[in-house]
Amino acid sequence: MATETAKTDGPEVVPDKPTKRAELLAFFTLAVLIWPIVAVGVVGGYGFLVWMSQLILGPPGPPR
Repeated sequence: MATETAKTDGPEVVPDKPTKRAELLAFFTLAVLIWPIVAVGVVGGYGFLVWMSQLILGPPGPPR
């Protein structure tokens, strides 16, 4: 069997490096928009989980 090697038809495509402005925009988008929404969702989800578990299992405390 003959082995074939991969051939390229043109120059190799190299992606552009992100500019400083693009990196700052991405950072501020994450820092100002995405992470606060994620943090509120996590804390709210945990609170909801505790609330629902107390509805089903009763409030915490010593047994009667």
